[in-house]
Amino acid sequence: MSWLDREKTIAPPGFNRWLIPPAALAVHLCIGQAYATSVYKTALTAHFDASLTQIGIIFSIAIVMLGLSAAVLGTWVDRNGPRKAMFTSALFWTAGFLVGALGIFTNQLWLVYLGYGFIGGIGLGIGYISPVSTLIKWFPDRPGLATGMAIMGFGGGALIASPLSTQLLRFYDPNSGAEGWVASGDAVGKLFLTLAVIYLVYMMFGAFTIKVPAADWKPAGFDPSTLKSKALVTTDNVSASNAIRTKQFWLVWIVLFCNVTAGIGILEQASPMIQDFFRDTDSAVTVAVAGGFVGLLSIGNMAGRFVWSTTSDIIGRKRIYMIYLGVGAVLYTVLALAGSSSTLLFVVLAFFIISFYGGGFATVPAYLRDLFGTFQVGAIHGRLLTAWSAAGVAGPLIVNAFLDAQGTPGQLTESAYQPALLTMVGLLVVGFVANLLIKPVDPRFHEPVKKTAPESVKES
Repeated sequence: MSWLDREKTIAPPGFNRWLIPPAALAVHLCIGQAYATSVYKTALTAHFDASLTQIGIIFSIAIVMLGLSAAVLGTWVDRNGPRKAMFTSALFWTAGFLVGALGIFTNQLWLVYLGYGFIGGIGLGIGYISPVSTLIKWFPDRPGLATGMAIMGFGGGALIASPLSTQLLRFYDPNSGAEGWVASGDAVGKLFLTLAVIYLVYMMFGAFTIKVPAADWKPAGFDPSTLKSKALVTTDNVSASNAIRTKQFWLVWIVLFCNVTAGIGILEQASPMIQDFFRDTDSAVTVAVAGGFVGLLSIGNMAGRFVWSTTSDIIGRKRIYMIYLGVGAVLYTVLALAGSSSTLLFVVLAFFIISFYGGGFATVPAYLRDLFGTFQVGAIHGRLLTAWSAAGVAGPLIVNAFLDAQGTPGQLTESAYQPALLTMVGLLVVGFVANLLIKPVDPRFHEPVKKTAPESVKES
């Protein structure tokens, strides 16, 4: 299988780097389906006669495995190249759906944990970091734009998966026209099988069209020395093993953890939340409208990943995180205390909060590139994603614990959400302080610079 080796993916001279983003998006749009699990969450709760927390564990396991696999295999991805990594990701991701479907058909919840959660989560981690590190190498002049283009797909995956999954569930369930319909377990199992086939095809397209730049390649007119004039941006390199020894790495870890946990606070209960906030004041907020709200949040998630990350190329990574965390804390406070006063206000607040959530994901690889260089940025990014793993556990547990104590989501009042939302405000404040403490990495962690002999010596 040498055709998967890194050497087989080196781009020829004159290759157009703008052909790379579609390959990256092919993978991220597929694995971004993880954000669409709320579409069949109620169906799985009914099928397995389980609690929301028990079903929510599926998503948590997947995110934990995303972070762990990215951390453990990040160096392997950098060493072997994106094609082999994306190919491997496709196999794990689709196998997760197949095993998960088996668990649904046989009514074995542990198989769904194993399939979608554990096996699929490994595919998530490998697939997440491989296109990102590749795009950073192709766009050293605009790393924020590069990471935004890749990770935008992960946020937008739910925008495609949510309506597609809804239509497939209706197609597979003969009772879909009934009032108060909840999809059957059989329909969800068939949905998993269908998604496995679709995603395998698209992810393989990405794997076989991806290219890496030659070692001496750089964009026309780009001078790496100009980066040195920007605050926090280094032209030196730090290895993955040394990066985790720096305080900068752990401060960024805290920043990402706080930002992600707060974002999950809304994503976890988006559909029932808007119904609970306006059940007594706005009869137009139906299940269908709530579904549209989830789709709108997906747009915010996707747009934030591109717009805010690209903006960071102009104003700097540290300043953009001050917006994500500082302004985000203010918006969360308004949502908790006054969000029920207006449907429009609620939707606008949630949209911007989720755009900051997505922007935080997209900007962090460029932040790492600024601090640690490009040498092993994929591996460093993989280790940092353990923050996402922790947030994937903490976010749902915090929200579900508060809401389970109040009653059943979809049958609550807006005040029942306030403790969970204000807890997220506190996390954002912690992240804001951590971001303020980030400074350039101490030179003692830099990789030795290889000295090149003068031209006169080379010629002699």
